[in-house]
Amino acid sequence: MSKYFTKEKMHYYRRIFTNPLDSFYEIRYREHGSIPVALICVLMFGLVFTMNRIFANFIVNDIDPRTVNGLTEIGAVFMMFLLFCIGNWSVTCLMDGEGRLKDIVTVTGYSLTPLIAVYIPATLLSHAVAAGEEIFYYFALAFGIGWTAVLVLMGIMTVHNYNLLKTLITLVFTFFAMFVFIFLAMLIFDLINQVIIFIRSIYTELIFRY
Repeated sequence: MSKYFTKEKMHYYRRIFTNPLDSFYEIRYREHGSIPVALICVLMFGLVFTMNRIFANFIVNDIDPRTVNGLTEIGAVFMMFLLFCIGNWSVTCLMDGEGRLKDIVTVTGYSLTPLIAVYIPATLLSHAVAAGEEIFYYFALAFGIGWTAVLVLMGIMTVHNYNLLKTLITLVFTFFAMFVFIFLAMLIFDLINQVIIFIRSIYTELIFRY
């Protein structure tokens, strides 16, 4: 386990800021980076995202903090992250992608670093802006989201050895695959629920008859 938490791998995400292409190349072909560290990045994003939904000023946040469940929010973040990674891996397996699932998980997790860095000051900034000045808050979030999107694009392009156009096409199919997975999961859940209701109704009928 210690090999996943070496000093180099723990701080490797910093290189993403200064030299993303070389960093992603080294993650794919030189085994740099670490899946546990990438998952910690996802956890940290889930935490700062939840904190934003709870503590952001009402001027920019119309959510009742009392309705926010931290564990549910973090679980949803992990679920969307895993859906994206599995969806991209599924699609790229059919499109001659060279990246492995662990490479996709690592580069995507590390790419969340800008959002982690932006969400905390954005939450604090929300308490400093007045009505009509929300643009500064939204600009900060847009900057973090845009930076992360660019890093994800570069990471997927590098680990799969794609050009830009093929990467964009792959990402479109990835989001389509995510919707398919969600639809199938809902369908299976509904089917299981119907079976449970059917069995329960039979059991109730037998109890009342005998």
